[in-house]
Amino acid sequence: MRHGKKFNHLSRQSSHRKAMLANMACSLIEHKRINTTVAKAKALKVFFEPLVTKSKDDTTHNRRIVFSKLRDKYAVTELFREVAAKVGDRPGGYTRIIKLGNRLGDNADMAMIELVDFNTIYTAGKKEVKKTTRRGKKKADVAEAPTTDASENTNAPE
Repeated sequence: MRHGKKFNHLSRQSSHRKAMLANMACSLIEHKRINTTVAKAKALKVFFEPLVTKSKDDTTHNRRIVFSKLRDKYAVTELFREVAAKVGDRPGGYTRIIKLGNRLGDNADMAMIELVDFNTIYTAGKKEVKKTTRRGKKKADVAEAPTTDASENTNAPE
């Protein structure tokens, strides 16, 4: 029975699992995307996203908490400088998992996990789109159109 099983243990002891997730998180910070199995990608997402949330507030306490998880000072520095600057306004969902198919050797489900804001293909199109509300625009256009025409006619000398 699986009562109370909250996360995937990945068939490893806790120390091995923590070290593996820390190494994968450091690689994700360094390369911005990595290929791994689907199960490891889902476990990494749960491990990594709270660290990114901590990095938004650059305090000594948060740096020490993140360093205790990652154990790599260069990765912590890059996380707090580059990654936190790009995800500062995002409320969550810092990573994206894309399934790639099966691995050739053992037929394991493979996936690519990447940082969302560092993918230029997806973010370039979304930043150009501007959100507007129709209701607010139409009221503004209707209100401005007659006043502009009337003011032009009154100021023009004949």
